[in-house]
Amino acid sequence: MFVDKAKIYVKGGDGGDGLVAFRREKYVPNGGPAGGDGGRGGDVIFRVDEGLRTLVDFRYQKHFKAPRGIKGRNKSQHGANAEHMIVRVPPGTVVVDDDTQEVIADLTRHGQQVVVAKGGRGGRGNTRFATPTNPAPELAENGEEGKERWVVLELKVMADVGLVGFPSVGKSTLLSVVTSAKPKIGAYHFTTITPNLGLVNMGDGQSFVMADLPGLIEGAHTGVGLGHEFLRHVERTRVIVHVVDMAGTEGRDPFEDWVKINDELKLYNEKLAERPQIVAANKMDMPEAKEYLDSFRTQLAEVRPDIEILPISSLTREGIQDLMFKAIQVLDSLPDEIEVEEVAQVEERKIYRFDKKGDEPQFTIRRENETYVVESEAIERMMKRMQMNTHDAILRFANTLRKMGVDDALRKRGAKDGTIIRIADFEFEFVEGSSYY
Repeated sequence: MFVDKAKIYVKGGDGGDGLVAFRREKYVPNGGPAGGDGGRGGDVIFRVDEGLRTLVDFRYQKHFKAPRGIKGRNKSQHGANAEHMIVRVPPGTVVVDDDTQEVIADLTRHGQQVVVAKGGRGGRGNTRFATPTNPAPELAENGEEGKERWVVLELKVMADVGLVGFPSVGKSTLLSVVTSAKPKIGAYHFTTITPNLGLVNMGDGQSFVMADLPGLIEGAHTGVGLGHEFLRHVERTRVIVHVVDMAGTEGRDPFEDWVKINDELKLYNEKLAERPQIVAANKMDMPEAKEYLDSFRTQLAEVRPDIEILPISSLTREGIQDLMFKAIQVLDSLPDEIEVEEVAQVEERKIYRFDKKGDEPQFTIRRENETYVVESEAIERMMKRMQMNTHDAILRFANTLRKMGVDDALRKRGAKDGTIIRIADFEFEFVEGSSYY
């Protein structure tokens, strides 16, 4: 089964929690804190495996979650970092963020890899919070949550030679003649609904991969017919073999067919107009083909004299060998790989700054009946990291809110002793003049 598009969920592993622990060795009075940091969560990494040719595996497994880091241990021991999750993808896979439609990576080479969901940092143990004024803090952090996102995988077939043309011009028959591939062949349009690949072996160590791409029609670049579903596969082919029904068996003019398909390729991606192209004038065993061929040569010479026309017949195999040798000749003159715009992986960099007077506040306050609700992404992130089960943690949290100006803002809104304050899922009582809620 050929699958060339899949939507999957990826999540980096959460960081391990930090630990609150104390030294209790014999003959060591007031030993101090000994809680270690949690380990880092694993990353979700996509890695190219040249042995894969389809995204069918992602039809059955759509969720990929990396393992979380190990919790910190006593004796100041650091929890182990989690192993990364390696997800194998075929060459030619484009990874797109489903929310922003940003291209995360374009994976084309064997072994190439990209981190699509970073694991969270481990939480700090209480040894990290020791100070001269508080040498034995009962304070530690939870591990940071791993990044999560939905991504869309789009596979663009990696082939040396791509066969393009209108439906029923003989592309599948040509592929079946020159390779051992067995594509579906029928006397009706869109017999081929998925790309077919085959290896052409010319002997003397010369070979190349040929792809039979589904038939294109006018308006394909806007999604008509199979449209965008398969136009993207043409982008990866190094040489285009444009198969034309030179006998006009369906009442169309061969030159007009060639013009329409080339217009569709150009409208989809202008770079395809510069891709080396060979015209395979097929069905030359038909009586009307020679007359059409003479006219076609004259018309094509006026617009693209650089394109060579090779008359063939997939049925009688006339001219097939010449076409294959010409394809080899053009391939040998090209670089080994198609130019692909690399998507640089930018490491996340956190920027810390002090709030200056006049800066916009990092929180908002609204009232629900008698309850004051404080909303702030920064505060909620901090609460997720802190283990809010000790006096030290609550004291640190309250002091942080005071420095941010939350206390003063609540007083201005009318908060008094006993007023209920809600932040995320936590509720507190406001205590005037106290160092904590």
